[in-house]
Amino acid sequence: MGTLVAHVLTGFAFLALGLWHLFNNIKLFCLRPNTFISSPWFPGPKIRYLELYLMMFFASAYISMELFIGPGRHHSDGIIPSNRLHNFEHASISMAFLVYAVFALVLGRERPRAVASEGLTILAQAAAFAQELLLLHFHSSDHMGVEGQYHLILQFIIFVSLLTTLIGIALPKSFLVSLVRSSSIAFQGAWLILIGYMLYTPSLIPKGCFIHDEERHKGVKCSTEEALNRAKSLVNIEFSWLFVTNTMFVVTLYLILDRVYGGNIQYSSLTTNYPSEQYDEEQQHFEPQSTQKMCFVQMGKLVDHGDKM
Repeated sequence: MGTLVAHVLTGFAFLALGLWHLFNNIKLFCLRPNTFISSPWFPGPKIRYLELYLMMFFASAYISMELFIGPGRHHSDGIIPSNRLHNFEHASISMAFLVYAVFALVLGRERPRAVASEGLTILAQAAAFAQELLLLHFHSSDHMGVEGQYHLILQFIIFVSLLTTLIGIALPKSFLVSLVRSSSIAFQGAWLILIGYMLYTPSLIPKGCFIHDEERHKGVKCSTEEALNRAKSLVNIEFSWLFVTNTMFVVTLYLILDRVYGGNIQYSSLTTNYPSEQYDEEQQHFEPQSTQKMCFVQMGKLVDHGDKM
């Protein structure tokens, strides 16, 4: 994933997934605030498992690009060259999400016979985020300097996605947990897109730094310590601005969807096992008895009144 195109495409996939979850979670909460239950994936408008199908397609395509199509031949004599280790690490991340999508599809279809299918699906999603976090933290390419600052913040965002996913197993009815999880996935995609442009576009490299073409991948180097500290500070500022923008977008989206779907709130009511027709018949059966009791009371009053006279 050490190119602009790879970062942008991967970021777009996470951004689209996060926005899709964000929209559906807010919409579901606006329609059913009292019975809201989050879901690890949401059915498509026409194809129920469209989200999982697209995830499997993009993950498979990315694995193929990293291992077979993009870099050419990886190994000779059964040995993986050190300059190709990062390709296998990136492919392993995609493989984790591919496994999650496959299990989510299987568990979704076996839902009537699998009581714990929802929890197992969320656990598989959490495992994918955990593998992504660990592989980026123990990356074979030592992310130092400006690049290291970008990836350090990326690990923090992934950790938020992992943590909220795990909390969602215990608190599936928490709207705030699902909101933070969805927004963190979208934020992860936006941050990856930003990394791609800021690290691999020469005109966007901070002053005093330059793109250095190393043997294993391209990286950003700075000529002085002052330039490096300035570049890291710019990364922190970019994160702050993007974080504020993300917060404004989430709250604005909630207000818009609440105005659109908030008026169609579906309340849950207590129901009985009696059919409506049977209920009407019983009401008709009890009404004459109540009327008869009222007649007896009135006749008793008339008799007492006659005796007094």
